[in-house]
Amino acid sequence: MQTISAPYSYLTPEALTTFIRTALAEDVGDGDHSALASIPAAARNRAHLLVKGEGMLAGMALAPLIFAEVDTSLTMTPLLADGDLVKHGDIAFTVEGPARSILTAERLVLNCMQRMSGIATYTAHLNTLLVGTHARLLDTRKTTPNFRLCEKWAVLIGGGVNHRYGLFDMIILKDNHVDYAGGIAQAIAATHAYLTQTGRQLPIEIETRSLDEVQQALDAGSIDRIMLDNMPPEQLREAVELIAGRFPTEASGGITEKTIAEVARTGVDYISVGALTHSVKSLDLSLKAY
Repeated sequence: MQTISAPYSYLTPEALTTFIRTALAEDVGDGDHSALASIPAAARNRAHLLVKGEGMLAGMALAPLIFAEVDTSLTMTPLLADGDLVKHGDIAFTVEGPARSILTAERLVLNCMQRMSGIATYTAHLNTLLVGTHARLLDTRKTTPNFRLCEKWAVLIGGGVNHRYGLFDMIILKDNHVDYAGGIAQAIAATHAYLTQTGRQLPIEIETRSLDEVQQALDAGSIDRIMLDNMPPEQLREAVELIAGRFPTEASGGITEKTIAEVARTGVDYISVGALTHSVKSLDLSLKAY
């Protein structure tokens, strides 16, 4: 069967440009009237990004793209890199050029980097809890609409693995799919018929809720991964033993930093955690004139 790989292809120049332009249109509209009203057109200034918290920095590769989209004459000088551990008082970069342009770009740069840094920080923290196991940490589709690109990117920076990017690049047959289709075997059979009919080649993951459903998935076969949903650790161990390496396994459902280490010790290959992107605290950053 096809090997599931992280969909890093979403980080394209076209996708990044579209994201930045859409975000700027939302924020700037027909003009940054605060800057236009108060700052002379010819004014040139500089600013630096001040870290006001502790964690992992993310968004350093995105920031210069935002500045360039606002004004190609802005010059950003990076002093740190994505994935660097930072503390209060650190300076991540400097930027100089037209003062109006610095102010127009400021909020989008901060919004992206603060959120991305928070996600990278939490991802890195959870990864420390997996040490000594072979489990890999996955994100989910529980992302902020129109900000998924940055959130998935931040998970990578934090050392996590991207699950499917969207509904289009992988098939996951979850509980509702299974129930609507009439069962595990029926859902898998219908999926293969669909892929044959449409000429698509997509990896297939099946969600299971019990050891009986795990056995049904094994009997059906022709899948790429088995998800073990909301199973307590002892049941996870039994499921991993039952699967016996025939398919990669993924634990999912309500996993927190208090439970993730025990889940990892059950022998699962992947652990998906929606909180990586839906429940993180942003890292405090500030763009300051100097």
